[in-house]
Amino acid sequence: MSKVEDFLTADEELEIVNAIVEAEKNTSGEIRVHIEPQSKKPHFERAQEVFHYLKMDNTKEENGVLIYIAVNDKKFVIYGDKGINKVVPDNFWDTTKTALENHFKKGHFKQGIIEGILMAGKELETHFPWRHNNPNELSNEVSKG
Repeated sequence: MSKVEDFLTADEELEIVNAIVEAEKNTSGEIRVHIEPQSKKPHFERAQEVFHYLKMDNTKEENGVLIYIAVNDKKFVIYGDKGINKVVPDNFWDTTKTALENHFKKGHFKQGIIEGILMAGKELETHFPWRHNNPNELSNEVSKG
């Protein structure tokens, strides 16, 4: 069994999906999590590729956020679409990144991802509040590479 398959149990993945649903209740932003073993490319570049592959750059308000995790590399990236980057300060994701790092260092991967998702949702809510008839534009499932 690969490290990706061992990284989260099915129940933990369900908890992450539920966290995405919760985080998206108050924002038009879209959040996804992608997990893969490693990347042969720089992690930021790979996160951009995955973002495009998952069609996260096709949201109406360009407000998708990807939490990309390369398990064997012990690296992650929080990647936000250009609509987000136009309206937020440069250090916008720093607190979310720190929360993930702190949990990951302790081996609390599921909890780190959930906290990161909920924090991202709160951050998005400020700039991209939920509107009546706001569709869920992207799947909430954890994708794997």
